[in-house]
Amino acid sequence: MTDDRRKPTLRERLRPYRARIRSNVPRGLRIVVGVLLILGGFLGFLPVLGFWMIPLGVMVAALDVELYRRWRRRKTRRR
Repeated sequence: MTDDRRKPTLRERLRPYRARIRSNVPRGLRIVVGVLLILGGFLGFLPVLGFWMIPLGVMVAALDVELYRRWRRRKTRRR
C-alpha cells in the first residue's frame, strides 16, 4: 500500500511566515532588512553570520519587488 500523504514543500511550509511578515512589517523596513541580510551574508566566514543570510535576504527583499511578484503570478497561473 502506498501512503497518499506527501511531505509539504519548503514553499508550502514558508507560506504562513511570508504572509505574516508581509502583513506585520512595513514595506520599507522589509527592503532594508533584506539588504542587511544580504550584506551580512558576505561576512559568512564570521562565527555568528553565515552564508545562509544571502538567500534569506533575497527572499525578504523580493517580497516587495513588483517585477518578481508579477513573474510569480504568471508562473502560478500557468499551473
